[in-house]
Amino acid sequence: MALGFAFLLSVAVILVVAIAGIYNRFIKFRAMMKEALSGMDVQLKRRHDLIPNIVESVKGYAQHEKKLFEEIAAMRAKLVGHPSDKEKGSLENGLSQALKSIFALAEAYPELKANQNFLDLQKNLSEIEEQIQMSRRYYNGTVRNYNIMVESFPSNLIGQIFGFHKADFFEITLATERATPEVKF
Repeated sequence: MALGFAFLLSVAVILVVAIAGIYNRFIKFRAMMKEALSGMDVQLKRRHDLIPNIVESVKGYAQHEKKLFEEIAAMRAKLVGHPSDKEKGSLENGLSQALKSIFALAEAYPELKANQNFLDLQKNLSEIEEQIQMSRRYYNGTVRNYNIMVESFPSNLIGQIFGFHKADFFEITLATERATPEVKF
């Protein structure tokens, strides 16, 4: 009888330790996702802060492109207003398209292309875009690891008990965003 009780107690302890280990891995991966999202938000904020300077530089040369500038300002305002993660991805994709339009517009103004301030802004934006891409890759890697835990056995059972659900990747939704952009200086 004592041997049976010791065996059951051992199995219960092993089960509790295994469940705690799996739960702690979920917590670790969720924290890594939040950290990655925060890092991406930092880079996106840097881009948002740079946008008014770019718009002002181009505005002086292209007053007739008022609609484009208004669209960019509206998207930036929505992004600063803390949208949901799903909305943020869509808005960021739209903002990327609008920025490409600004730089395409700059091609029509040789004086603007030669302006040192504009060239510096363009260089800063290029560096920030590279950091955003790195941040997106890191975030998506953490989401991948977390989702593997959510879907794998036996962690999927523990995840269901404690309410862990699959997370969404930060994806590019526009086909034009998937294409390699052509950058001219």
